Amino acid sequence: MTITDFYEYCLSKKGVTEHFPFDEDTLVFKVGGKMFALSSLAKWEKGEASVNLKCDPERAIELREEYEGIQPGFHMSKVHWNTVTINSDIPVKLLRELIDHSYELVFNSLTKKLRDEILHKDN
Repeated sequence: MTITDFYEYCLSKKGVTEHFPFDEDTLVFKVGGKMFALSSLAKWEKGEASVNLKCDPERAIELREEYEGIQPGFHMSKVHWNTVTINSDIPVKLLRELIDHSYELVFNSLTKKLRDEILHKDN
């Protein structure tokens, strides 16, 4: 997956916005004002791309045991976040599923009112 693929995939989801809340390097994607994906642009440029994604705690453990490229979230809650190394042993299809899973976890945690606003907003 390229940075462009990652960027476009995240932005294709309903209600997603991009931000740089921490510094000029860390790209953050949010839905409803809450983060679901973070990635260092400098690491993409160096060929060391990774992304932090929210994950169900039990699934997170299973994924870490199965894939070398999935580790506890760097600078995040190790229970709820994974750091996924791009172009490692993680198939692109799985990476997309993990992005979807992270988005859905965050989206479903929003208030019903906010979820309805996002779903019915014209893009």
